Amino acid sequence: MVRGHTIDDARIGPTPQHWRGRPIPTPEFPEEILLLLVGSLLGEPFGWKTQQDARLVHDIFPIKGFETEQMGIGSTDTLTLHTEDAFHPWRADYLLLECLRNPDKIATIVSEPDLSTLDAAHLELLHQQNFLIRPDDSHLAKHNVTEGVDAEFAEIAEMKADDNRVAVLYGSRKHPYMRLDPYFMETPRDPAAREALDAVNELLESSCLDVALEPGDVLVINNHRLAHGRQAFQARYDGTDRWLKRVSITTDLRKSHERRASATARLI
Repeated sequence: MVRGHTIDDARIGPTPQHWRGRPIPTPEFPEEILLLLVGSLLGEPFGWKTQQDARLVHDIFPIKGFETEQMGIGSTDTLTLHTEDAFHPWRADYLLLECLRNPDKIATIVSEPDLSTLDAAHLELLHQQNFLIRPDDSHLAKHNVTEGVDAEFAEIAEMKADDNRVAVLYGSRKHPYMRLDPYFMETPRDPAAREALDAVNELLESSCLDVALEPGDVLVINNHRLAHGRQAFQARYDGTDRWLKRVSITTDLRKSHERRASATARLI
């Protein structure tokens, strides 16, 4: 956690009703710059052409009509534990969340499980390509109006339907990394693989910590070792609801060069 920045509540104004159609620059543009600077100490900020209309810094607040969605814009349902963009090989190495407003102390959930405590047979199965992880719904064309990225949305649609299986754990067997998003994963056909996935999900749930961000806080999440989510809450939509900023960081921007407009472009 990075702390110490003071948020001018009057300057940033009410929590918006939607992230689309806001003025450029926004009143909270200084906070976006601060978030990008903090992220740049760890790597390279990047975004997705298929998410929040291809914006680099994302807004996280409840949007009316999406209360039960498993996205940052939901509210009444718990946002289940997941690693960010687990479906994608170029997902973030770090995820940064900056709090602008959180009067109700709504908790971000983080989980850092000791994966080495899993049964040896489960560890072996989880390191094999036995698991399907689908794109989350924030990447769907119906939630975006970005022009000129039909190919990218088509690819997301293909990934929603394909059978490209991946490993949930990777790297060192003693201290493995993880990628998973149980809500958007299919139940494995193999009973042993299903049991292994259940075991890692149980370990995630037993390793949770609630973090109620304060205005000015920046939470840095290692996207290889931690899963995160959010407690359920009742939104008011009166300009006082919880409001975070989010940015994804990669330690190797070059690996996505083929899918960016140029070597210096930030959108995949």
